[in-house]
Amino acid sequence: MTMTARHLRRAAVWAVLLGGASTAPAQSVGLPAPRLLTTMPMGGKAGTTVEVAVTGEHLDDAGDLTFSDPRITAKRKPDSDRYTVTIAPDCPVGLYEARVLTRLGVSSARVFAVGTLAEVTVTAPNRTLATAVELPLNSVCNGAVADRAIDYFTFQARKGQRVVIDCASRGIDSKLNATVIVGDAAGRDLLVERRGGVIDFAPPADGRYTIKLHELTFKGGAAFYYRLGVWEQPAGTPVVRQPATREVNSFSWPPTGLPAQAAAEVEPNDGTRPQRVTLPCDVAGRFFPAADVDVYEFEAKKGEEWWIEVASERLGLPTDPAVLVQRVVKGEKGAPDTLADVLELSDIPSPVRVSSNGYAYDGPPYNAGTADVLGKLVVPADGLYRLRLSDLFGGTRSEPGHTYRLVIRRAAPDFALVAWPLHMELRNGDRNALSKPLSLRGGATMALEVVALRRDGFDGDIELAMENLPPGVTAHGLKIPAGRSNGLMLVTARADAPRGYANAAFVGRATVAGQAVTRPCRLATVAWPVPDSWGEIPSPRLLADVPVSVSGIDRAPLTIAAASPVLDAVAGAKLTVSLIHRRTSEFSGDKIQVRAVGAGFDKAPIFDLPIQADKSEVVLDLKALNVPPGEYRVAFVGGGVVKYRHQPEVVAKVEATSQKMLLDVKALEAEVKRVADDAQSAPPEKKEQMTRTLTATTARMKAATDALTATRNQLTRAKDAAQPRDVADIIVCEPFTIRVRPAEKK
Repeated sequence: MTMTARHLRRAAVWAVLLGGASTAPAQSVGLPAPRLLTTMPMGGKAGTTVEVAVTGEHLDDAGDLTFSDPRITAKRKPDSDRYTVTIAPDCPVGLYEARVLTRLGVSSARVFAVGTLAEVTVTAPNRTLATAVELPLNSVCNGAVADRAIDYFTFQARKGQRVVIDCASRGIDSKLNATVIVGDAAGRDLLVERRGGVIDFAPPADGRYTIKLHELTFKGGAAFYYRLGVWEQPAGTPVVRQPATREVNSFSWPPTGLPAQAAAEVEPNDGTRPQRVTLPCDVAGRFFPAADVDVYEFEAKKGEEWWIEVASERLGLPTDPAVLVQRVVKGEKGAPDTLADVLELSDIPSPVRVSSNGYAYDGPPYNAGTADVLGKLVVPADGLYRLRLSDLFGGTRSEPGHTYRLVIRRAAPDFALVAWPLHMELRNGDRNALSKPLSLRGGATMALEVVALRRDGFDGDIELAMENLPPGVTAHGLKIPAGRSNGLMLVTARADAPRGYANAAFVGRATVAGQAVTRPCRLATVAWPVPDSWGEIPSPRLLADVPVSVSGIDRAPLTIAAASPVLDAVAGAKLTVSLIHRRTSEFSGDKIQVRAVGAGFDKAPIFDLPIQADKSEVVLDLKALNVPPGEYRVAFVGGGVVKYRHQPEVVAKVEATSQKMLLDVKALEAEVKRVADDAQSAPPEKKEQMTRTLTATTARMKAATDALTATRNQLTRAKDAAQPRDVADIIVCEPFTIRVRPAEKK
């Protein structure tokens, strides 16, 4: 990890630990953010309309359900958590992001699948063979397994048919590790798949068959949902599974300009019968059957440089490619040829440090590294060479779907980018991995850590930009300097920014081989909020888009900004930065620890920021930092414990409503008393009419009293929710510019 990322997190940690923060178990991490957790069903057929129910966290004042493609639209049912979703006939098959617009802005995403098969949804428990759901062939069933339960299905098939059973779960954001069993009509097991794979089933006879589906360890609940596909597959054709999300490390594949198709490997291509190729080459192959080792042979000249890249894990497969390049040494006087090892290549390391074991949060939960291969071969001598390609996990696995793509090319310097919201870790045991949608409070600045994979020797600066933002929102990239792997993108909402939402364009720009290039930056998120990753492994994935929203209602607890957005300084001198603080919440302690971020300034000492003051100053020693003349973008980052109050404005609103309703009840009580007195003294001919009037007035008073009771209960809940509670969160200063001019010569 570079100094920037490591010190950034450490500053956030120290700010919480040393700034008077409570480490009580009640303390939570991260201000509330809207999170969409489930949709049911999780998809639909193109050209149809489907009713979708949603659940989530902090979906206050939920409004529109939006999608990452305009060909999917939704209309909310009044006073309901249900939406009528319309999928256009021309919407392509695939996965899309669904989000809810809320009081706090746009929610985190949940996958919504679009297909061409008929859709079925489980509407009643199917936990026995007697209550099994009948599935027609060529359909997809949406459901969720209950805790310690098995879901049962049946289907009809004929001998000679080829039936594919495919359960989409982890690839559509589910927590389900699916075990799928195909059985006969009595439920006796025929085939079992416990690794979330696909079953290619040849019915032994005409008749009825069963499918049993459960979680590997028999967990269950609303988060353990699935899309179970059952379809007829033509003989001899490859199985194409239901679409799945892409893991974070796949951001670096494919390289720009890579053709969609490659030459196919020619079997057998083993150590005794290598496949001859001519460099450069692009080959698609398989790690099949078990323990398969594919060997490619080529001629090369001394001093040539070739870049070797293999993609397999980044294709979404549980593989670990390894490459061994050997030179064929001709035997003398009839002796057999021998092989001399030249180069071994294995994993592409993460550009930044990640969690060491997936549980302990000693780094971000996002792994930009991969088990795939990327490295340079410098040819040591003229001659014949062999490249041996194997799967280190493939010794006992015989999976025809475990494919790879091998590319050997001349240097094509380039880069790929991925980003995720900055996370924090706390010494008191919190190991949070939270989805953090770009839902900005007024006056807030959110930091995204941006990671670059540099390809084929590219080592230049990468400037970061985010465009097409909502009104009142600005974005400033802290560039990825030459020779470094990560930078920051800081997204700021003005304090008075209006409520808004936009899909942003997030890019990196650089000069490569004298040419200006622009590359997209993918955004990553964790599929489920994990408050403690000791007990649950986070599941990060790539998003399809970059949504940015502003609440327009909620305000940031603290806004820190430089008194001037542009500061002038002299190389070798000291620069005083005046900061203005604007608070809307109370904090624990009277100070937080903060440090500078931005190329050239990330080694500045950590300093104390007086959290209760309205202004402060920090001195940056440009001589000690050895900052050369130039223009720099800088910010300060730390962390503190906010005394967060949830929707305090609701308390005043409900109190006002309650007071008005109380007056209405008192007025009706007086009216009931008056009508009762009038009825008692009314002449006989008016008694009946006055009694009816009294009954109606009493009913109105009862209804008003019931409404007042409900409002008072609502007020109690609102007051409870608005009680201040400790929330540890990252605090980011608005970025500013420092212009360093050369010192005057004496």
